[in-house]
Amino acid sequence: MNPSNASNTENLQADIVVIGGGGSGMAAAIAAAEKGAKNVIVLEKRRRPGGNSVFPEGIFAAESPAQKRLGIDAPKDVVFRQAMDFSHWKIDPRIFRAFVDKSGDTIRWLEEKGLVFDRVRPLYPDQFPLVWHSSGVRLGPPLVKTLVKSCESMGIRLLCRAAAKKILTSEAGNVTGVLATAEDKELRINAKSVIIATGGFGGNKELLKKHYPFYSENLYHAGVPFNGDGLLMATEIGAATEGLVTLILIGPYCPKSAPLTVVARQPNMVWVNKKGERFADESIVSRFTYGGNAIDRQPDHTFYALFDEKIKQGIMEGEISFLEEILGGSKTWPARLDKELKLHADKGWIKIANSGGEIAEWAGVAPEVLKTTIDEYNSCCDRGYDEIFLKDRRYLSPLRTPPYYAIKCDRRFDNTIGGIKINHHMEVINHQDSPIRGLYAAGVDTGGWQIDTYDCILSGTSIGFAINSGRIGGENAAKYVLGK
Repeated sequence: MNPSNASNTENLQADIVVIGGGGSGMAAAIAAAEKGAKNVIVLEKRRRPGGNSVFPEGIFAAESPAQKRLGIDAPKDVVFRQAMDFSHWKIDPRIFRAFVDKSGDTIRWLEEKGLVFDRVRPLYPDQFPLVWHSSGVRLGPPLVKTLVKSCESMGIRLLCRAAAKKILTSEAGNVTGVLATAEDKELRINAKSVIIATGGFGGNKELLKKHYPFYSENLYHAGVPFNGDGLLMATEIGAATEGLVTLILIGPYCPKSAPLTVVARQPNMVWVNKKGERFADESIVSRFTYGGNAIDRQPDHTFYALFDEKIKQGIMEGEISFLEEILGGSKTWPARLDKELKLHADKGWIKIANSGGEIAEWAGVAPEVLKTTIDEYNSCCDRGYDEIFLKDRRYLSPLRTPPYYAIKCDRRFDNTIGGIKINHHMEVINHQDSPIRGLYAAGVDTGGWQIDTYDCILSGTSIGFAINSGRIGGENAAKYVLGK
């Protein structure tokens, strides 16, 4: 395509252009249309909308209709304070307050469009308050289907295979539109407002290497590989940045096997690094980003999850199962476990041995160090007290029954968070700390609402912020274009 060829350019007019057709982008478009914007266009570079919003299993909310129906007390003030305490006040309190205050109403908004939330359950033991909204199935697919249907019913133009390339501005710096490509032509869309919702930069290795201090080639990305288009276009026209970068980090992770990943996440595993040493309370897996942080600090960001035959039998019999459903398992995986272990032993991801010395040789660990580690751990189990990491005694299971098993594990991330600086209206902020008129951003493209560790205590925050910030940004963009 030759952009300079006028005959190859299509000119379009819009009140609002949304860049990105994921959850935050579609929510923004729908909210803008509901507030009176008459001509809303959504640009989605992939062949279908949805992005990473197809993956979540639940969404955060406080004081929602679903919580009220189920008799669950989740005050907005309590969760706001939790978030601020977790972040040590390093996030923007007005942004997070706007998100929390909107969240309960967003559940109503989604239910009115056809979604039903009949479960508000814990992500980890003793979680309070309960904020993670789901239904009998994974939330992502029906959520995306609902948003697409709403776009269609409201006359929103959802252009797929259309990639935004540049945000257009006036001499005064106000947003005037978007330059995009679609198939074999250029689109020049004149618009009064633009909303960025491009889904982060999990697929951009250069940005990850630049902004994530623990980057390595074995940092697996499980989401849609977006490249940070929104961040790059925003900074090109003078947007400031904030919060580069938080990863929705998951640990542990076995890239070749979902069942082995779930086994490695059982809290009665013993984790040892390449030096043969324990490095964490293994039950932190219930707060998955904590596990990812601990693994980040280890040599080569790799470790081994150890267990014995007795622990394996307990897993197969469901003795410890609080992670099974919510962290990637299924009702059938324990029965498949023996087959899975033998399969991957042949492929080098797991070692089955009759002694700790064999495990040490396979893992490249000094045998005497590993023996000391296991002896110390078994002693903790016998006394019911982990004097180093204070692991809950419920999960202290000694390694004494051969054969012994070791799973080689890394970590993964589902998406990036952070980049574009915004205020609580979702307006994009420039280097003079003032809004760029007409420019808004939503979802994980934005910073200021997470610190460098993703807050999984308030479960479902990522998709929750995507939908809620989309709504807030869309409503405010509509007010802007309508002169309100």
